[in-house]
Amino acid sequence: MNRKTLHLGALAIAASTLLLAGCAGQPAGTAPSASATADFPVSIDNCGTTVTVQKAPERIVTIKSSTTELLLALGLGDNIVGSAFLDGPLPPALAPAGKALNVISDFLPGQEAVLGLTPDFIYGGWESNFSADGVGERDRLADLGIGSYVSPAACKAAEHMPDPLTFESVFDEITEAGALFGAADAAAALVSDQKAELAALEPASGTTTALWYSSGTDTPYVGAGIGSPAMIMDAAGLANIFGDVHDTWTSVGWESVVEANPDVIVLVDATWNTAASKIATLESSPATQGLDAVKNKRYVILPFAATEAGIRNVEAAASAIDQLAAFDK
Repeated sequence: MNRKTLHLGALAIAASTLLLAGCAGQPAGTAPSASATADFPVSIDNCGTTVTVQKAPERIVTIKSSTTELLLALGLGDNIVGSAFLDGPLPPALAPAGKALNVISDFLPGQEAVLGLTPDFIYGGWESNFSADGVGERDRLADLGIGSYVSPAACKAAEHMPDPLTFESVFDEITEAGALFGAADAAAALVSDQKAELAALEPASGTTTALWYSSGTDTPYVGAGIGSPAMIMDAAGLANIFGDVHDTWTSVGWESVVEANPDVIVLVDATWNTAASKIATLESSPATQGLDAVKNKRYVILPFAATEAGIRNVEAAASAIDQLAAFDK
């Protein structure tokens, strides 16, 4: 059994056996679970915005896969009244918990669509989700009695951005979300499982240089030195050729990639920019078709939803390790 199978198995157990412990909404006339009532109110600083929750939210809208998958893993699927901007299909371990998801948009929904769901809370993967052109500005939503929370890994202000992002940062978000949404026990169990899986990883030995290729053709958008790409590559034992760029992602010129000539290219597979399309770009361009990684087809392919800060980052590192090992067989 490989590392990815172990991770998905643990995630499935967390999503199913902790459902009652994590559920915030209770039918009328029934006693709420202990985890749904303990330790409220909760007040935290989130990207510079104070978020105070008097009780566990019961009608949550999630934006981006990372937020949706975390709540499903905490057993809170029944509390999600709408989801949007999913970056890919749910992993098999979470598919049963998410089979009834109400996906309201493939992209960022507008305020009208979101408010029509009468949410009491919105959990967004990016700060930019909360804009007048998106689901609404956070202070305006608060005036309407709707709480909001941004994945802390996506905070953009220098004083709030994780620098660098670490697995501890990711685990802290799981813990914080567990407190906010009344699923502290489920969050603690999930963090414990993920820490054990992270400790069990066996990174590639030696020095294997790598390009993290997210998107773009004329100008590639790549993983830089302080975000989730750097964190995942480090856990897999890869040396990021743009690790000295102090940012999460960055745009570079192909001449910089050619000069670095990475041993491996990590390809982010998204529905709107597939790994196959990136391979076609690399293998058809005179500038890149001579790269060692391209000539030897040393591509590590990771799904987009596993590459943004979230519960699938350990899985992404494990998958990268397995793919690297397969190159040498």
